[in-house]
Amino acid sequence: MEEGRTLRADARRNRERLLATAKAAFAEEGLSVPLDEIARRAGVGPGTLYRHFPTKEELFEAVVHERLRGLVHDARALPGTGADLFGFIERLVLDAAAKQDLVDALAGAGVDVKTTVAATAAELRGEIDRLLLRAQEAGEVRADIAIADLMALLSGLLFALRPRSNERADPRRALAVLCDGLRTN
Repeated sequence: MEEGRTLRADARRNRERLLATAKAAFAEEGLSVPLDEIARRAGVGPGTLYRHFPTKEELFEAVVHERLRGLVHDARALPGTGADLFGFIERLVLDAAAKQDLVDALAGAGVDVKTTVAATAAELRGEIDRLLLRAQEAGEVRADIAIADLMALLSGLLFALRPRSNERADPRRALAVLCDGLRTN
């Protein structure tokens, strides 16, 4: 589907229903859910799904975009206290750790996630930077931490939490260590 194209109301509802159904199906069953099954669960025909998302990769990409847009929206709503920053980091890490398979699938399918979601990811980074700076101004986060440092720490933590083995680290414990290292006290 063309990005800038305006959709009829029914087509927009179908697209939204397909995205919501795909998010739920991927979260519950992984990425092996067939597109036809997603269409059935959404209450639309396969043709409707393929008009909006010609390939499974495009559907994955749309789900990733939706997740990132939601995070950007939620971050913008936060005033920027230390509690806001730490709460947002917790949400980001726990959400991403549970859904890393989607990003892995995009990368494995030859879709460059960094390129396809670059603008939205840049917005998210900007909002995290804003939260970081406000928390630093309030004296709640170490002043020597730059956004590049925080993003490197988050990336490393997310990579470490990827479900690659049966002996996965506890995301909450790892988060506690990260946040303790950011605090001024």
